[in-house]
Amino acid sequence: MSDISETIQEPVEQAGKSKINSRVALFVAITATFMALCNVKDGNVVQAMSQAQAHSIDAWSYFQAKSTKQAIAENTLELLKVQNPAGNESLIKKYSEQIERYEKEKTEIKAQAEGFQKEYDDINLFDDQFDMTDALLTIAIAMFGITALTQKNWLLYFSAIVSLTGIILGLAAFLKISLHSDLISKILG
Repeated sequence: MSDISETIQEPVEQAGKSKINSRVALFVAITATFMALCNVKDGNVVQAMSQAQAHSIDAWSYFQAKSTKQAIAENTLELLKVQNPAGNESLIKKYSEQIERYEKEKTEIKAQAEGFQKEYDDINLFDDQFDMTDALLTIAIAMFGITALTQKNWLLYFSAIVSLTGIILGLAAFLKISLHSDLISKILG
């Protein structure tokens, strides 16, 4: 049992004296902290996306209800015209006005629903950006762990570049600057 203890103890003592491990610890702390902030913001973004999607669905449902009412009014108007056009002039006028009103309301509702869909799409762009940030920072942290074990400077620099790329992507998302990559989104999506 003491052989295992000695085998583990020696690299741990050497790691504590290593400059590279101090750098790894610093990079991991920065990367993990920024990653946590991005996760909080991404949660808020997902919540906003859910609201925009719910509003869009509600608006399209309302649009459909207006379409149904309009179709009923149009059918009723046709029946009135066929049955007794002269005797139903006031009803024909009433249903004609309803049809016009429904058409106008549908145009407004459609614009509103499309606005909610655009809002969702705009927000989704930054959700994808935060997701890519999370992926890059997770990879960087794993690579920093391997760097601590292997003590390779080149791996430290490569891991730092991956982390920096993730941080830049995350900062851009915080600032609502689109650095969205459709290719990466398709791979990760």
